[in-house]
Amino acid sequence: MKVIWLGHGSFRIEIDGQVLLIDPWITGNPVFPEDRRAEAIEGVNHILLTHAHSDHVADCRDIAREIGATLVGQYDLMGYWAEHEELTTIGFNKGGTVQLGNVAVTMVHAVHSTSFRGPDGPIVPGTECGFMISGEGRTIYVSGDTDVMADMEIFNDLHRPDIGILCAGGHFTMDMKRAAYAAKKFFDFKVVIPCHYRTFPLLEQSAEALVDALPGVDVIEPEVMEAITL
Repeated sequence: MKVIWLGHGSFRIEIDGQVLLIDPWITGNPVFPEDRRAEAIEGVNHILLTHAHSDHVADCRDIAREIGATLVGQYDLMGYWAEHEELTTIGFNKGGTVQLGNVAVTMVHAVHSTSFRGPDGPIVPGTECGFMISGEGRTIYVSGDTDVMADMEIFNDLHRPDIGILCAGGHFTMDMKRAAYAAKKFFDFKVVIPCHYRTFPLLEQSAEALVDALPGVDVIEPEVMEAITL
């Protein structure tokens, strides 16, 4: 399994024969080298979307058209894009599981907001979410944009994720301290990868507080386009 950070909340995950993009923001992403775009999207089968904010979905439609990938996410958002933009989508909802080849993806709750800009103002399709991604005998919790919530205890009881990809930049989501609290209180992660940070000055720039708060957990500060092999 390879996890590759594309900056901010965007990831490429190669797992059990699938190549997944999570919340791709490439164009205009301050930390992504745009000359590596082709490398980032090569071979992608599915694009998973946690919510509709532009820093998570900015490139998803163009990439889907370019390489024939399927968009996967919350039912209302997928239905909107399937109808209005004729994209291939898989829409499902919280608590539901879809099978992408050998990889199982379950949608779970998140606490945030979701919208994108339309011609007459904001369009609010559906709700925000996170994902449990299971393959190769392991489970990754992709938190999406969220705060700490008691639901995380249920997520752990049901899915036992050993890898956590956690938003931790603060201001719009959990910060490092709150992400550490969530990891310690509700989960038993072997590996934690922070994200949604370092993109611009408003967000946290270091995961030191997360590392210090989780002794015994392999907290990996990702580098853009450098593969983490798990």
